[in-house]
Amino acid sequence: MIQDTPSTRASLSTALHVSRWVAEVASGCPYASVDSLLPVADLAARSLSAAEVDEALSTHPRIGSAGSGSSASLSRSEQAASSTDDPALVAAMAAGNAAYEERFGRIFLIRAAGRSRPEILAELQRRLTLSDAEESREVADQLRQIALLRLPVLFAPPSASSSPEVS
Repeated sequence: MIQDTPSTRASLSTALHVSRWVAEVASGCPYASVDSLLPVADLAARSLSAAEVDEALSTHPRIGSAGSGSSASLSRSEQAASSTDDPALVAAMAAGNAAYEERFGRIFLIRAAGRSRPEILAELQRRLTLSDAEESREVADQLRQIALLRLPVLFAPPSASSSPEVS
């Protein structure tokens, strides 16, 4: 059972650092399970404003950066499959990140989980061609996807192996 507690709100904020979204999702508590939380979280994330996108991006590291804050360990885990030691790919990502930041005035954000670094780079290049409005919608959707991937991790029930044994 997921109750509206400070811990729940902190976990929600780790999934998507947007005050309105956290309050909206928490107001639906209690949830019987993560499965019942997900549709509410999804719907609430579909209306992110430009200011809320900026709020959320304030806690996200650049692709390839370790970052800090409550979502840093999740970001590292999500980006693990796309890490690379290829100097050409590292340089291309750095150049792409710089071009994106110059073009849109914010960090490049993508749901990295399940994507290789070449796939992420190709997506970055594609998104550099989008209009400001198209890219704003894209970033908001990427934030929604990331939140929906994080919620099952953040609200996973404690494993049986970590529970104290009852004698």
